[in-house]
Amino acid sequence: MSIADVDGLDNAALDRIALRRDQQHERNRAGFRYELMSEFGLHALRKNWILKGIIAKGETTAWVGKPGSLKSALMADLCLAVAGGKDWRGNRSKAACGVVYFALERVDLVRRRLRAGWPPAESDPPVAVVPETMNLMDVRTVGKVIAIIKDVNERIQPHQVGLIVIDTFAKAIAAGGGDENSAKDQGVCFANLARIKNATGVHVAIVGHTGKDEARGMRGSNASYGDVDVMVEISGEQVKTATVTKANDRPEGPLLSFRSETIELGVDEDGDPVTVNIVSQEAVETGSGGSNSVRLTPNQQTFYRILYDAGDQGLTLEQWNEQARQAGLGERRRADLLDLRKALRDKQLVRESGGRWRVDHA
Repeated sequence: MSIADVDGLDNAALDRIALRRDQQHERNRAGFRYELMSEFGLHALRKNWILKGIIAKGETTAWVGKPGSLKSALMADLCLAVAGGKDWRGNRSKAACGVVYFALERVDLVRRRLRAGWPPAESDPPVAVVPETMNLMDVRTVGKVIAIIKDVNERIQPHQVGLIVIDTFAKAIAAGGGDENSAKDQGVCFANLARIKNATGVHVAIVGHTGKDEARGMRGSNASYGDVDVMVEISGEQVKTATVTKANDRPEGPLLSFRSETIELGVDEDGDPVTVNIVSQEAVETGSGGSNSVRLTPNQQTFYRILYDAGDQGLTLEQWNEQARQAGLGERRRADLLDLRKALRDKQLVRESGGRWRVDHA
């Protein structure tokens, strides 16, 4: 403020300016940045979604399953949707973002899955794969990851990196001599992930293994449950089901079902086919609660599971639609929800009585 500006103010206004300066000085002395509740902006009310209902900037998800559960294949499928700005199996795309995939194991398989899962006629999406070992026990790794993100940002303009994947989390701990069973060591790694998120605003997706007892979730210390915003566990044999087992602000329960598909990428130097298994784009069979099964699209699966998770009490039409919108359905056309409901009713999967909708278990 200039001297001329000050000359035009009364004593009360000058006192308010002085008070604000004193308050700012006190904040600087505090050592940590803070804001009063009266200063909260829209960032406190809205999530910065990448994929509505599951992937938000500045958050962390964990995707876990036993060996052979196709968790890394599902992650490659998710990465391509994020990079391409495409809806992902019932979750609405809110932004197209660059992806950095830290492949700490089987990097060639990661590359093949990404290549096989992207239409060859389309330009390559903004995805980078890092084949280097990552030591999350070392705080210096934070600066290295931030540098990679900045470098990739320069190469993929106008896109910016919004998602990084660490596959697997156990390898990132072990690289620094840490123990995944130690809450202290996991705490060090999650603190470093928080520093990366605070500096870049990216979403961090970690891929991990379940232990011998799958019911106990992610292998190692259960400290991870407190440090992730969403935990997704993958189970099943021929048909896999990804289930949200922990979430801060979304319903828990089945997220999606899928099966694998083998793709031939070409031939090697001996003329033998090069194949890779990826997540199939075909709709899978979902049980209706009885002895029969029907084929549902990913959006129909999501819409059905919302009602299924409500249990015997069911949902009113308004409740069902609202939860569907929170999951990213029906945002483009309101008629989409009507079409989904009609499809489920025609398949005799849902019914309405007394003003409430329920899964038809009969």
